[in-house]
Amino acid sequence: MASLAAITAGLSLIAVVVERGGVLLWSMRRRQVERRYVPLIRRALDGDAAACRTMIGVPARHRLLIAEWLILPLIDDKDSDRIIRTRSIIREMSLIDDADRYLQSWFWWRRALALRALGLTQITERTTRIVAALDDPNPGVRAAALDALTDLKNPASLQGIIVRLHDPSLHRGRLAAALAAFGSQCEPFLLDLALVDPSNRVNYARALAICGTADARSVLAAWTGDTRVEVRAAALEALAHVGLDDRSAALAIDALESPDTAVRAMAARALNGWTGRGEAASHLARHLGDTWVVAVDAARSLQSMGADGLVELQTIAARPDPSGLLARQMLWENAEC
Repeated sequence: MASLAAITAGLSLIAVVVERGGVLLWSMRRRQVERRYVPLIRRALDGDAAACRTMIGVPARHRLLIAEWLILPLIDDKDSDRIIRTRSIIREMSLIDDADRYLQSWFWWRRALALRALGLTQITERTTRIVAALDDPNPGVRAAALDALTDLKNPASLQGIIVRLHDPSLHRGRLAAALAAFGSQCEPFLLDLALVDPSNRVNYARALAICGTADARSVLAAWTGDTRVEVRAAALEALAHVGLDDRSAALAIDALESPDTAVRAMAARALNGWTGRGEAASHLARHLGDTWVVAVDAARSLQSMGADGLVELQTIAARPDPSGLLARQMLWENAEC
């Protein structure tokens, strides 16, 4: 038994040494290739034609490393000129063909890598394949597809993104980022779909809270009367984004008296900055003693209303209860600004 244990320990030690040796050799090789090609990449991106020609003829074993050093900086550097120059080099090196092969790989991380590369370099002719990847069985690939479409910002992908708005398998934050990237371009199609698909109205309202404009205000105002609590709250949240008019402000003030906490909180938030009709400040002031999430939104909105809001906050600040403490905090923040 002692001999067996010694042999096992020896084999484990050898395995560790071999593994670490392999990692070390790979790191040394990578540094050598980096020293050779990174200056060349910089010259090519600066427009050096000779450097571009040299990169086209690099050995196949170095192509993926060069692609990495070309593309990864685009995650932080969204300069349009750099993207154009990088895309030109990618095309000249036929690296798009490599990405196509990776898109068909059995390994999900290769598919994800190809999608991110296509998005960062804005290869618009692959938009259809990127949209199709939103239905990939692997969540990492679906997330990469959303990231790619956010970087690509090709209007041809917009409907493909929006029709998947209700897909629970897609990462909600990344989906929101994609909508934000397109901005108000999303709004007409969202409103058209909402008209024929009222069962998913809450998701359309949440999307309009990201990309809606004043054109959606009348529809959102109508949704504040929906029988579903979550739709009413989402509609008010979207109105906070698109802004109020007299009618929608009156609806938000009425919603402050809703029995549902989420609706009251979103109503308070929607009234942020409102100084028009309806005596919104006095209505909000009555909610500084409400559930904390409602009270905070009410206090923030009062803080944004100028003189009328400050008068209400000063009156309540004299109280010894939590509403008074909250009012004093808002007044202190206002003085600091």
